[in-house]
Amino acid sequence: MVSLLLLTTVATLVQVPAIPPIPPVPQVPVQAAMELARVGVQLAQLSELRGLASLSGLSDARNLAELAYEDGRIARHAHRGARLGSVPPESWSADDPADSLYRAARDLLNRGKYAEAATAFADLAKRYPRSTYTPDAYYWQAFSLYKTGETSKLKLARSALQYQQQHYPETQTRGDADALYAQIQGALARQGDADARAWVDAHARGVDSSRAAPVGGCSSGDDDDDPRIAALNALLQMDADRGVPVLKKVLERRDACSVSLRRKAVFIISQQHTPETEDILLSAARNDPDEDVREQAVFWLSQVGSAKAASALDSILLNSTNPDLQKKAVFALSQIDSPEAMRMLRDYAEKQGAPVEARADAIFWLSQQGHGENAGYLRTLYGQLTDEDLKDKTIFAISQIGGADNLNWLMDLAVNEQESVEIRKKALFWAGQSNDVSLERLTALYDRMKNRDMKEQMIFVYSQRREGQALDKLIDIARHDTDPELRKKAIFWIGQSHDPKAAQYLQEVINQ
Repeated sequence: MVSLLLLTTVATLVQVPAIPPIPPVPQVPVQAAMELARVGVQLAQLSELRGLASLSGLSDARNLAELAYEDGRIARHAHRGARLGSVPPESWSADDPADSLYRAARDLLNRGKYAEAATAFADLAKRYPRSTYTPDAYYWQAFSLYKTGETSKLKLARSALQYQQQHYPETQTRGDADALYAQIQGALARQGDADARAWVDAHARGVDSSRAAPVGGCSSGDDDDDPRIAALNALLQMDADRGVPVLKKVLERRDACSVSLRRKAVFIISQQHTPETEDILLSAARNDPDEDVREQAVFWLSQVGSAKAASALDSILLNSTNPDLQKKAVFALSQIDSPEAMRMLRDYAEKQGAPVEARADAIFWLSQQGHGENAGYLRTLYGQLTDEDLKDKTIFAISQIGGADNLNWLMDLAVNEQESVEIRKKALFWAGQSNDVSLERLTALYDRMKNRDMKEQMIFVYSQRREGQALDKLIDIARHDTDPELRKKAIFWIGQSHDPKAAQYLQEVINQ
């Protein structure tokens, strides 16, 4: 390994400049990456994240997870049911006689010992009715009973929540308790409980009614703890014919306080495979005043995956004037595995006057499916493009497909003097990243290149290869190139190598 002192000495002798700028590595289009993140969040499955990371070319699922975290509101909108408090807070009153019992019950719940935890919370409330822990203990008892998954425990859980509502209506867990109560009622209704069915029907049908904004404005957040959503879910699972009309009425609302309900309604309707599903989602995508509602409607159209859904997405591409919505529609079409959807993406990639970013996304997604067929198409498309950004994205897309024909195309582009230097540099970079392009072929190009910027790019490409011949070429350039600046660049990259030959050559430079 070359020592720091040796490198410093060499740098002084040959006046190596500051680290040369590394050409920016083209990335997955930002919007496409964000959409991948949204898919991962909405599906809420790590396996999905890993698969999507592989699809996007990102190094691992963590990159997508970080993107998903940045846009976490999408996850909240996609919940099937209401949010539930699931982790009791740490004990807060050491002097309270129920403190030790609360801590024990909390530990049981956190370890998944739900039956034991339910018993412990019930015992706490019974033994210490005046404890500061007691009001919330009823919620945690009910939650533990619900988590056991046992039908016999549901009615007992419901009773615990009813008692809490009657005696402790202002306690901290009341919001979560309402959501949990709705989920319990839904579960009991599906099992035939008449009282629960009546409750579910009444609360689900109340979702579509306009309600005046409370004093101070609409409720904060996304109403994730709104029990009406859980009730609506339960109604749909029992009787979709009754539930779908309710959803339609929700999506017809335009008041500001119904935005979170409409967001959730879009997700719920997408899970109902009825003849109306595509029409309802398309209407929301076109007409809802809320941007998130429109975007989610477009996304879930892609998950329906039918020919009708593809046609609906195509109509958005053709008729919408909203660039963001068009980009969502491009992504959604890319998720539909059909020749017709692919044709629509191709048509849009060619569409003059369409937003460049959306066309670039279409080009990227074409590279992710139908590789053999789309590779030839993208090479042909490149020849029709005049926009530099689109040409850049097409080069990247073709490089991701790989294969001899595409690599040869990239190499030919790199030596095509009719193209701009920046385009040629990017083609050379991506070709050089593939081990299927032989180093002999790459090194032979150096002496053919007349443009100094291209030669500098060649030096960088050699520095990224691991073969010994790449280092040999860098040493040859450092020794014999007539351009002193190029020799300096070669020496810099030689200094980054751990090969003993690199240290030997640098020692030679010092000894000159």
